[in-house]
Amino acid sequence: MVRKDDFFRETTLRICGSLQIATALADVFDYFKQHLPITGLSLNIRDDDLGAIRRIALAADNQQDFPEEIVPVPKELWAQIQAMPIHEPQIITTGLEEPHSKMAKLFKLENKAELILPLWMDNKLRGVLSLRAAHKDHFHQRHLELLQTVSRPVTIALANALAHERIKRTSELLAEDNRFLRKEFYLQAADEIIGQDGGMSNVMHMVRQVAPLNNTVLLLGETGTGKELIANAIHFSSAYKDGPFVKVNCGAIPEHLIDSELFGHEKGAFTGAVAEKRGRFERAHQGTIFLDEIGELPLQAQIRLLRVLQTREIERVGGQRAMPVDIRVIAATHRNLETMVQENCFREDLWFRLNVFPLMIPPLRQRKEDIPALTVHFIDKKAKDMGIKNRPAIAPGALERLMQYNWPGNVRELENLVERELIVQRDGLLTFHSLPTAASGTAKSSVLESTGNTVAPWPLDDAVTAHILRALRLTKGKISGPGGAAELLRINPSTLRARIRKLKI
Repeated sequence: MVRKDDFFRETTLRICGSLQIATALADVFDYFKQHLPITGLSLNIRDDDLGAIRRIALAADNQQDFPEEIVPVPKELWAQIQAMPIHEPQIITTGLEEPHSKMAKLFKLENKAELILPLWMDNKLRGVLSLRAAHKDHFHQRHLELLQTVSRPVTIALANALAHERIKRTSELLAEDNRFLRKEFYLQAADEIIGQDGGMSNVMHMVRQVAPLNNTVLLLGETGTGKELIANAIHFSSAYKDGPFVKVNCGAIPEHLIDSELFGHEKGAFTGAVAEKRGRFERAHQGTIFLDEIGELPLQAQIRLLRVLQTREIERVGGQRAMPVDIRVIAATHRNLETMVQENCFREDLWFRLNVFPLMIPPLRQRKEDIPALTVHFIDKKAKDMGIKNRPAIAPGALERLMQYNWPGNVRELENLVERELIVQRDGLLTFHSLPTAASGTAKSSVLESTGNTVAPWPLDDAVTAHILRALRLTKGKISGPGGAAELLRINPSTLRARIRKLKI
């Protein structure tokens, strides 16, 4: 047998050798196997909130032989465990009296044995170090005496691991908040909304009316019309502008998770809830929550949302107390909620609560005067995102082609078209020939249709413009003189300048 002093020293060095408790425990396991008949080593705590034994770390020859990380304990057995005065190392097997025999079955011991070392600090049981043997007769008194010597360093290691776990959880919450701040609370000021003086003028007038208040706002409109931008404009023009702006896509959250995501949950509220979690409403405190696609909310969640709107209080899943929240609620949908009420798919009382100030966002086909400004905006934005230094020009007649289209996908479809055009024509003119004119139901553009495998030619002005632009790029904008674009194109510089003015290059 190893000397107790040597065993203590080597175990202490190994258990304190890494900040990662799993790594340190694996190192201890390698050493213990030299002196103890064990197949596995685990560090566990009694989690009163979960009513379970929770494993902090495990090192074993075969981890499949061990129970899950969290082992729920029946209430009767849990009461017996809580009442047990465990102060000395003990051997647990299936042949002992209760509650040891029940614990042995719970932890899949069968014909095996487990030597547990209680870890006490400040008169409180912090957890246990469990050593498992392949047979119930493998542990002896000398093993208990040897293990007792390392109680103190292992207890300190466990306390550090639990403290690290709490710090890590806090760091994760802070990191999560930071992700929300960067991704979901992002700033998009009202002056970024294109068409404030055009097709969106009535909408922006209503935004200016309701923004300073704290009323619930319902945004209605087809998919892709820019409801989220309007929600941003309301938030950042309101008294809540310095608070968070939390976006929730109600249709993207699985039904069984919706309550937890929106309202949070307490530790132990359900299987897997190993820590408390703040919901979106709690995160939006003193700010705005934007409930996009509210028509997708299941009926049970609608009931809880109605209560929030009425009382401005939330209750976490598994919680026993109501928490007040100071929030502004903005909801949006492309669905007809009134029809859904008649079909019993949406609660009428919630509909009345949301419909205090409805705001209809017009589709792009009803605000075509905004298309040129939107197109230029998206070209600038996408060119910057794609790293295109020289923004491509719009070919003559291209904007007219865009104005003739009916845009069933609204502003989002226009944005996607611009991005696709920049990918294809990043070094040439943006002609938007890929626009599906047949789907618009309007007059065909002046571009000749393709026949069979023959590709339609460009309009002459488009082709000349592209040719001149290519020459100007090669000469870095120089028109006349040696090496100028006029010399390259073999025309008089004055003629070239006249054509540049005519084609509005």
